[in-house]
Amino acid sequence: MIDPKNLQREAPDLIERIRARTPARVLVERSGAAYRTSTQLELREAHAAAKDAVRAEFELDRDLGSQVAQEFNLFEVSTQARSKDEYLLRPDLGRHLTGDAARTVEARCIQGADLQIVIGDGLSVTAVATQVPAVLPLLSQQARERGWTVGQAFAVRYCRVGIMNQIGEVLRPQVLILLIGERPGLATAESLSAYSAFQPRIGHTDAQRNLISNIHSRGVPPQRAAPRILNLAAQMLRERRSGVELKEAFGKQLEI
Repeated sequence: MIDPKNLQREAPDLIERIRARTPARVLVERSGAAYRTSTQLELREAHAAAKDAVRAEFELDRDLGSQVAQEFNLFEVSTQARSKDEYLLRPDLGRHLTGDAARTVEARCIQGADLQIVIGDGLSVTAVATQVPAVLPLLSQQARERGWTVGQAFAVRYCRVGIMNQIGEVLRPQVLILLIGERPGLATAESLSAYSAFQPRIGHTDAQRNLISNIHSRGVPPQRAAPRILNLAAQMLRERRSGVELKEAFGKQLEI
C-alpha cells in the first residue's frame, strides 16, 4: 500500500496533481488500517448527499428556476409511478406516462421536430437542478443555430430512461434527448446524463440509445457537453441510426 505521507515528502505536488484529475478519493491518508476521521466524515457527508439526491421530490420552478421555466415555457408531466417510493420499487412504471400526461404532451408539443429535449428527474434531482439550467439554453440555442427545428421542452417526474420510447411514439421527433439525473455516488450527486436516440419507438432498448454521462463541473462541464450532445445528434440525423451502430465522432462541429 502506498503511504501518502512518504509520497508527499518525495513528490510534494504529485498527490495534488493526481487528485485534480478525478473526484475520487485517491491517496488519502490513513490511521493504521482505517481512514482518518476527516475522510470518514467526508464519506458520511457524501453518502447523505447521495441519499438526499435520490429521495428529493422534483419541483419545476424551484429546481430549474422560474426564469428558465418561463423562458422555455416548460411544463411538467408524470409517469405512472404515484410516489417516490413506488418509483424506486417499480422501475417499469417510470417508463410509461399516465394517460393524461401523454395527452398533455401531444397537445402542447409539436410533431416531427428535428430535436426534442426532455428533462427527467431520474435518480438525482440535485443533478437536474445543478446542470439543466446551464445545459438546456446551450442545447436550444446551438441547435437553432444549426437550422434545426426544436420541439417544446418539458419535464417528467419519476422518470426512467425507457420513457424515451413512448415520447418518441407520441411526438415522432427525429432525435430525442433526455437529460436525466444519474444515480449518485460518493464522488458527486450532481452528475447529469444525456441519452440520445434516433426516432425512438416502443420496443427499443439501450442498444438503440447513446449516452454522454458525467455532466458536472469536475466531469464534462455544460459548455463541453452541449456541443458533444449536438454533434452526436447531427451524426444520427445524417446516418439515420443511433445506439451501438453509431460511435461518437470527436472533433469539429458536424453538419447533417
